[in-house]
Amino acid sequence: MNSEHNLTDALAWLNSLEKADIRPGLERMEYMMERLGHPERRLKFIHIAGTNGKGSTSAFLNHILMKAGHHVGFFMSPYIESFYSRIQYNGEPISHEDLTLLTQRIRPIVEEMNNMEAGAPTEFEVVTALAILYFATVTFPDVVIWEAGLGGRLDSTNIVNPIASVITSIGLDHMNILGDTIPLIAAEKAGIIKSGVPVITGVRDPQALQVIEETAKQKRAAIYRPNREYQVNRNGKQSDPPRESFDFQGLFGSLQDCRMNMAGQHQVENAGVALMTLQVLNQYYAMYVNEQHIREGLLETAWPGRFEKISDAPVMILDGAHNVAGTRMLRQTIEEYYPERRVSLLFGVLADKQYEQMIEILAPICSEVWVTRIDSPRAESPEKIAGLFRKHLDSDKVHAFADWKEALHAIVHTSESESLLLATGSLYFIADVRKEWQEKYKKAGE
Repeated sequence: MNSEHNLTDALAWLNSLEKADIRPGLERMEYMMERLGHPERRLKFIHIAGTNGKGSTSAFLNHILMKAGHHVGFFMSPYIESFYSRIQYNGEPISHEDLTLLTQRIRPIVEEMNNMEAGAPTEFEVVTALAILYFATVTFPDVVIWEAGLGGRLDSTNIVNPIASVITSIGLDHMNILGDTIPLIAAEKAGIIKSGVPVITGVRDPQALQVIEETAKQKRAAIYRPNREYQVNRNGKQSDPPRESFDFQGLFGSLQDCRMNMAGQHQVENAGVALMTLQVLNQYYAMYVNEQHIREGLLETAWPGRFEKISDAPVMILDGAHNVAGTRMLRQTIEEYYPERRVSLLFGVLADKQYEQMIEILAPICSEVWVTRIDSPRAESPEKIAGLFRKHLDSDKVHAFADWKEALHAIVHTSESESLLLATGSLYFIADVRKEWQEKYKKAGE
């Protein structure tokens, strides 16, 4: 009973920390690491930043490295399945007991920071510090896959000095914080590049790539780019279940007919970034991975909320697209995999996103739309979103719901049987939808 009370207390304290306040800067992380004896210096990190593709690239690396017998830490942001899953060791979430003990250790340090000029750390900063402490003092992984939160240069995860820096893609997102142009956002992401540490990127935008190349040159860091140091060519797809095939050619070897269960051209590109990263780890750090590990790891990689099919009858897809680039990739994947189906869309979005352009991309493939307010203080109003959809669809085909659970119930029970049900707009939103589906609709057999 006491341990349950302690866990409840730890979670309540973490939940009380500031979530919405994004305050870029490393002063608070530096203070916590100093007080904890710099646990980050005992670990080998693969630091992964990017507008889209971070989670999928991280997942490929995690599965393949584990297949090869390496002990792997994994820190992700944001989480889909549970709070505990954002900190993993060898595929298992942090235990309740470890989270409780580490929170008790870090809490006095956080509370003494309330009076500091830099202010108390945010929830994300505290969880970042908890992850470092967990890996450095409890699990001792061979390598940590370390996913950046927002940006890179001033993100709390940038407290580490990695063995490889990975930048998956650059697009317009979080412009109020990172800047409103591709070069400005690229400069923030390139902030994870460290002196002499190899850089692997999937960035193809010429403006963004130029910024990354210049930063790598200044830091004397070797760089590995698509269509230069490595190539990935999509061979074909299989629709049911969604499956991709591709060939990979890197500086240190090639693989033909790689297969994976993630869908879309963008996932082929993410897999290419992961395979080039593995070649770099093998070449520079003798972190051995063979062909069989790669093939098995690719096939076993599943990533919740990335074109995830959660039901066959009706067909329902969850996708965490929350910016223009992600939404464009989502539409392309739907048109490739389900060209004959019209989409019944469940849509919720944060007010600081470019949702007008997202709606313009999605509306042409939709026959009916249910818009709703997601569970966030930053949520945009359903009425405003519905008004934008009505510019593209008949008014009676656009429905606004204040409660997202009611919207989910409506779309499940009133959509045509041949429709493709799609929930998208925010990773946080689809995490809630996914949980509700598993608890209510899946059990009911609907």
